Amino acid sequence: MWGAWADREASRRSTELDRTEALRLLGSVSLGRIVFTQDALPAIRPVNHLLHHGEVIIRTHEGATLATLTEQEDVEGVVVAYEADSIDPATHCGWSVVVTGYCRLVTDPDDLAHYQALLHPWSDHQMTHALRIRPDLVTGLRLSR
Repeated sequence: MWGAWADREASRRSTELDRTEALRLLGSVSLGRIVFTQDALPAIRPVNHLLHHGEVIIRTHEGATLATLTEQEDVEGVVVAYEADSIDPATHCGWSVVVTGYCRLVTDPDDLAHYQALLHPWSDHQMTHALRIRPDLVTGLRLSR
């Protein structure tokens, strides 16, 4: 049984994605995971997002750890990673993209209103804040047969 599984797994090929294709794929889905540091340990949260002018935008609520961290940081922001993927559960084929960069609080009222109109939260929290992730490092891979 294990041998059949291993053979099936070995038939997949992993191909690196270039930045343009990785960002295109990231923009084609709405759910991802943001990774940040909380109390010197990694923390991860599932969030919905949109890709706007090459930046990842998420919304959060006042008092959320990441919103608080970005309010306390300098102009550069807080280093985060953001991952999104689309993997078929039956074939295990698909793609995964990770962007790493600085996350900053959106402070411009017009930008905030724009993102509130475009990005609707999935949870019942009142999402009054928006965060912008500048993707300095973009990596991705495609798993195919």
